[in-house]
Amino acid sequence: TGLPIITVENACASGTTAYHEARAAVESGRYGCVLALGVEHMSTRFDGPIAPEPTDAEQAGGLLLPALYALSASRYAAVHGTTPSDLAQVAVKNSGHGARNPRAQRRRALTEAEVLGSRPIAEPLTLFQCAGLTDAAAAAVLGPRRRRTRDIPIRASVLRSGRAWDQDSERVWGFDVIRETASEAYAQAGITPEEVDLAEVHDAFTIGELVTVEALGLAPEGRAAESVRDGEFTLGGRRPVNPSGGLLSRGHPLGATGLAQVAEAVWQLREEAGPRQVEGARTALVETMGGGASGLDANGCVVTVLGG
Repeated sequence: TGLPIITVENACASGTTAYHEARAAVESGRYGCVLALGVEHMSTRFDGPIAPEPTDAEQAGGLLLPALYALSASRYAAVHGTTPSDLAQVAVKNSGHGARNPRAQRRRALTEAEVLGSRPIAEPLTLFQCAGLTDAAAAAVLGPRRRRTRDIPIRASVLRSGRAWDQDSERVWGFDVIRETASEAYAQAGITPEEVDLAEVHDAFTIGELVTVEALGLAPEGRAAESVRDGEFTLGGRRPVNPSGGLLSRGHPLGATGLAQVAEAVWQLREEAGPRQVEGARTALVETMGGGASGLDANGCVVTVLGG
């Protein structure tokens, strides 16, 4: 066709990075219409954790992502007093959302006992607290906004990278890069965290959601688990988080994950989400992380704000 095709690689944030670049291409006037596409086939390509990079000393020593997130969960618990039950409640919430999503990989609501009783992966994380292997594709078409259409405006899209093994930070992995990216996105969109009606965030592991919503300003630091238990982040609550079921239940097809998050946000804002519809949703936030295991603080982070 002669059309340019650009490959975007940013690990788990590849989809939203492609979305970010597509938006920039349209806004600059370089292209009139851009398709951002994410595809991943994992079921026959992986038989366990993603293999470490040969040059990654931490991964070669066994510090794969489940272990790193587990260490983060233990550190978070030591600082904030969270329990295994608190972590499990994230999976319980998101499985309930996923049960309402016909596109979800795991479409069954789980109990806390089932989550805690599932196979141990890396203490304190169990099987149902970890995203599975997923085959999926997702896409978004971006172009100039037209009046009287179903187009959803992009109010902000910010991509940042952090610093590997940030010794200056006393917080658990990734907090600072997420906070900095979100702060820029809120400023670009002209909103505060209180104006977000729903969020799709990177919950590859249960601890990931707790850390992320705090870094995004959607819960006070150390209080995210309380917000989950109080139902604030559940459908019908004040600000639903991962109404799609999140990576834990909808699935985590790596390159397609970010665009699947964007699709959920668009369906919600168009009031097309069916039984998982967030009533009165006007502003949605999407957050995705992507990178290796050598310091999640060095990951790329994309925060997008849609609606308005």
